[in-house]
Amino acid sequence: MPAAPQDDPDARLEALGYPLDLVPRPGPILKMVVVDDDRAYVSGAIPINGKYIAWKGIVPTEVSLEQARQAAALCAANNLRMLRQELGTLRRVARILRLTGYVYSAPHFTDQHLVIDGASQLLLDVFGEEAGLPARTALGVAALPLRASVETEMIVKLKPE
Repeated sequence: MPAAPQDDPDARLEALGYPLDLVPRPGPILKMVVVDDDRAYVSGAIPINGKYIAWKGIVPTEVSLEQARQAAALCAANNLRMLRQELGTLRRVARILRLTGYVYSAPHFTDQHLVIDGASQLLLDVFGEEAGLPARTALGVAALPLRASVETEMIVKLKPE
């Protein structure tokens, strides 16, 4: 696969194996992205790959740490797909300001940060260190929607139109 142009985050996301057209469908009572001036608030995304959840279950008892990292990357890709659908292009992203990751965790599991590294790495791969390295929180939770193993949400600074 040819290298994606450095100035085209849309192409880089696709080159990493995340087709832009696989945008998750919104739930019945939410807006996937809210834009307010130069900020975009991107709703939580679970690891849906097309029409199915790629990784369901508790980390690390039902979903391995490595699978959960892949799930986190897919969640971040879904956040970016949602954002692109709203904006028309990821070129409007000035910087990912904040990434919050939730991990459906077994009791005493304390490596949520390693799981969410999967999402952070995807953001670095798409936007580079300057724009793709946000402030971050990684949390363990007792459950996530539809038994998803991971969920991520973002706050993004936008370039002017």
